[in-house]
Amino acid sequence: MQDKIYHGSCLCGAVKVEVTGELAKPNACHCSQCRKQTGHYLASTDILESAVMVAGEDNVRWYQSSEKARRGFCGACGSTLFWDSITEDTIAVAMGLFDGPTDSKLTGHIFTEDKGDYYELTDGLPQRGQ
Repeated sequence: MQDKIYHGSCLCGAVKVEVTGELAKPNACHCSQCRKQTGHYLASTDILESAVMVAGEDNVRWYQSSEKARRGFCGACGSTLFWDSITEDTIAVAMGLFDGPTDSKLTGHIFTEDKGDYYELTDGLPQRGQ
């Protein structure tokens, strides 16, 4: 059986991403950092770094958002790309960058205690406050 391959890119196309293998079930992070970075909240899937190939890597900019994580975005158009825990071998890839269907569904919400007051979570998915 051949591995699935998913393709995606930033808004301007300067960064292209290829993920080999199944996508982990995505979650939505409502922490204040994700909200500020994306303008809403971040839906992402955790992928082994070895399964992620990046073309245009020289256009990826990294912001060290905490002692344990950094956030990747396109230096040309500003698109959110990654959330990277510097202590793990996985990287969270933003669901919005994938081209075409992913056959994925959100599995839950995290950091809901930080969510914006302008929206409600009414989808019935599990919620974790912190």
